Amino acid sequence: MTAATFQSEATAALKAYDHFVVCLDKSPEEFLETLQSLLVKAILAYENRGPNLRHGLALDKNITVILSQSDSARPLCGIYFNLHSPYQKSTPAKPATALPKITEERGGPAEA
Repeated sequence: MTAATFQSEATAALKAYDHFVVCLDKSPEEFLETLQSLLVKAILAYENRGPNLRHGLALDKNITVILSQSDSARPLCGIYFNLHSPYQKSTPAKPATALPKITEERGGPAEA
């Protein structure tokens, strides 16, 4: 299995990328190079997966490639765009707060 095995999926993803996705980081040519590299990584992950695992996954900031076990010898190939806006303001994470302790007797907060 090689990246060429999934050429039809890569061609469809490139067409969608070129028509619908505005990306400030990658031109369509750079997208295709990245996609080919991610396909190779996903194939390696799929071929070296554990006995009870069904997927091979490779991703970068913009693209996710998933190969999933199917009933045929050829796995299913999913190519996803990780869409985000460079103009979206990031909000700082809120600090975690401790939960009250639960007593076994009452099922309510423990009293100190």
